[in-house]
Amino acid sequence: MSSDHYLSIPTPTDFSFKECLVYLNRSSQEVLHKAEGELIIKLLNVNQSFVLIKIRSKENAIIAELPFGKVNKETGDLITKYIHEWFDLNKDMTDFYAMAQNDPVLTNIVSRHRGLRIVGIPDLFEALTWAVIGQQINLTFAYTLKKRFVEHFGKSFEYDGQLYWLYPDCHQIASLDVSHLKKLQFTTRKAEYVIGIAKSIVSRAITKEALLQMDYEGMKNSLMKLRGVGAWTADYVMLRCLLQPQAFPSADIGIHHALRKHLELDQKPTTNYVEELSKKWGDWRAYAAFYLWRSQLE
Repeated sequence: MSSDHYLSIPTPTDFSFKECLVYLNRSSQEVLHKAEGELIIKLLNVNQSFVLIKIRSKENAIIAELPFGKVNKETGDLITKYIHEWFDLNKDMTDFYAMAQNDPVLTNIVSRHRGLRIVGIPDLFEALTWAVIGQQINLTFAYTLKKRFVEHFGKSFEYDGQLYWLYPDCHQIASLDVSHLKKLQFTTRKAEYVIGIAKSIVSRAITKEALLQMDYEGMKNSLMKLRGVGAWTADYVMLRCLLQPQAFPSADIGIHHALRKHLELDQKPTTNYVEELSKKWGDWRAYAAFYLWRSQLE
């Protein structure tokens, strides 16, 4: 259903927008959307045009309002596709909840946060470079670097006295010199990785469309051919951008902390232990990882 200025996008009955909001609000440094209570405001690039959307939840629907401009069919279809990917709305979660109910690690976490969906990063360039930015540093500094990166190289749109930002375009980043990113406190290596990824996407050496045709191992191997992309980064990108159900970043420190807490371990588990533990979750490994991350925000 839609009118001239809004879309109503049906959601599954077990979807919780509030739970997704907690994840979206995990940093005050976030620059790619603004939260106002139970409303998210985000700028999208739809066919090279700025489209600002205000997103809120209504019973069994997400309402996407366009405060300026009208919703034609093409714009509406692209916004709907984006929101479906952003909140993984096409996934049938029945089997996940049945599995989690009988799993000693997941049962309490999943029952507490039921309705949470993987909050995705639909754009491959954004997902890859955000993962690289976050390597080997704490989350607070990762968001600081991302904010600098977006505000230096992204495009913005002003609405109601506020600036809204788009993530930088890969073509622009591909043309940069390492020194441009070092000025923002990127390390030399991290700057090289980000620029290299941009060049690979511009040249179509790697594409989201091609990756989505692959199985888990094929995806992972293709991503790890990119300089700067190791196992953790590949699994993170598969989880948040490609919605690969088996993706599980076993070396992730947040997952380690969550498992130590929930299993009441004396020390952090090893990556090998975490990898072995995750195998029993099979095609729900990605969701197990996301719920473990969510449990760390309490």
